[in-house]
Amino acid sequence: MHSTIKKYENFIPSIEERSAKPILTTLVRFTFAASLLIYFWASALTKHGDGPLGLIQPALGAYAQIFPRAMAAAGFDVGALAPWQHAVVIAGTWAEFLLPALLLIGLATRLAALGMIGFVLVQTATDLIGHGALSDPVTLGAWFDRMPDAAILDQRLIWVTLLAVPALLGGGPLSVDGWLQRRRAAYSRAA
Repeated sequence: MHSTIKKYENFIPSIEERSAKPILTTLVRFTFAASLLIYFWASALTKHGDGPLGLIQPALGAYAQIFPRAMAAAGFDVGALAPWQHAVVIAGTWAEFLLPALLLIGLATRLAALGMIGFVLVQTATDLIGHGALSDPVTLGAWFDRMPDAAILDQRLIWVTLLAVPALLGGGPLSVDGWLQRRRAAYSRAA
């Protein structure tokens, strides 16, 4: 028995060193792409304004999604909002397109994952306060309640945890970051 435990204890660190990080980083980016990429892009498309200037002139719905109370108070007149609110809506729209794309290809992966975590936190605050989810127990949900499907507490915790992996470990070997790192290493050896 002692011999079996010793073999196991010697085997596990070698697996962790060689395989855990490359497998985990690749699997997490795949999981993000398979489960959240289209969600964020579809949401971004609802914010895109008409025509070629749609990315700098977001749709009315973008303002209503991001600043629901301010828009209601302004009678849904975008011109009544402050300049900083316009900047937030434009930045949020761009972020919802760009950050998932960067995670998908694994370019600036750590920064993109941190940006997505920030985006999810802002999205959650908007849903809780602006859209009233804080007072809706079904949407808000609860942790440790046997029901893992609440839109806010359960899903957003899973999203942030998922995004923490590339934020901490990078994009892995099947990423643009990994390719660039291998190119730099090859260049350094050749020089």
